[in-house]
Amino acid sequence: MRGVNRVMLIGNLGKDPDVQYLEGNIAVAKFPLATTETYKDRAGKLISQTEWHTVVLWRGLAELAQKYLHKGSLIYVEGRLRTRSWEDKDNNKKFATEIVGDNLIMLDKRSDHGAYPSSGVSDQIEGFSNEDIPPSSLGSDPSEGLPF
Repeated sequence: MRGVNRVMLIGNLGKDPDVQYLEGNIAVAKFPLATTETYKDRAGKLISQTEWHTVVLWRGLAELAQKYLHKGSLIYVEGRLRTRSWEDKDNNKKFATEIVGDNLIMLDKRSDHGAYPSSGVSDQIEGFSNEDIPPSSLGSDPSEGLPF
């Protein structure tokens, strides 16, 4: 039987995307995403619980994130979990679990903050996926050597 590795999150960016370009001019964006759940305890008091996730976007999605997303942006991201490991400068083994996004929908339409162009194009740029990128621009998946 095959497994399923699928993650769907709606949350707010904790800071502006950090975009770097790897060999071959491949864009990689990384940012923290906060998801908050609210529930009532037995006394009826509202309790909020926030989880922080690290999201990584590649190629065209990374460039869109750089152009349109900022701290506080509300987004829907869909992707898969990926855990990677490395050794730090003191030879200690480190691990990171990240969401590698392959679908993104920008949920806030605030043109007053510059999130989207005021030309009325926001409906056309709302949702993107890595399938929107021409296959010729996709090389091998360099996520194994992600430098950050």
